[in-house]
Amino acid sequence: MAAGLERSGRLPQAYLTPGSSSFTELLAATAPEMLPGRRALPPGVADLAPHGTTIVAATFDGGVVMAGDRRATMGNIIASRDMQKVYPADAYSCVGIAGTAGIAIEMVRLYSVELEHYEKIEGAVLSLAGKANRLSSMIRGNLGAAMQGLAVVPLFAGFDLDAPVGSSAGRIFSYDVTGGCYEEKQFHSVGSGSLFAKSAMKKRYRDGSTAEDTVRLLAEALYDAADDDSATGGPDMTRGIYPVVMVVDADGVRRLPDEEVAAVVATVVEGRMVNPGG
Repeated sequence: MAAGLERSGRLPQAYLTPGSSSFTELLAATAPEMLPGRRALPPGVADLAPHGTTIVAATFDGGVVMAGDRRATMGNIIASRDMQKVYPADAYSCVGIAGTAGIAIEMVRLYSVELEHYEKIEGAVLSLAGKANRLSSMIRGNLGAAMQGLAVVPLFAGFDLDAPVGSSAGRIFSYDVTGGCYEEKQFHSVGSGSLFAKSAMKKRYRDGSTAEDTVRLLAEALYDAADDDSATGGPDMTRGIYPVVMVVDADGVRRLPDEEVAAVVATVVEGRMVNPGG
């Protein structure tokens, strides 16, 4: 019998009753065991779970750019060298993940469905602040797992279609493990290398920058993070592994091709050969 169907072949009443436009609330009512934060966990699992770091984001004159390194660690072991940590959430937003990799990826996929479900039910797109708040509630639902060491701390950014004329349309939101949501100005970073990345952006960020300038800024920040944080992976020129970079502007969200990112990274590395400290 297909999952979710009664013996008669009809959908259960919960699927047919009007209610919330939230897919996660529907899932909590019909199949709560499918939510990442509702599963029972054996002791000590946090020590074995791969963790992802570092995510950086910065606004520019016309939108926002987000980038993430590719390394996932498991204690002192490199669990993955090419993990993707930045994903499109919908047509005008993206989300980067730091924390327990498996749960974070599952949460991002569920979040994308959450936004799509809302659009289908309501016939309208959530505001950017509404999208940020939806992600906040999902993080709050993972609090039990976070208290056991399986925390997920994403970074959310997008293009605000409702921004007043003359204001910045690119916006960045950060979170804590309890689901607290905070809007950041100009730039932000999360993950184990965030201290070093934010320090780099603090020195180099300039108002009125172009998208190209901002991509270079984030490449520099990730390089500095990898230089001082062993859990953050630097550009792997030998294997051709470079940061994942998403640009969000009035045309929507797009991932920069690896060839384009590689060219930016090459200029950063070349500069560091002359001046290692940047």
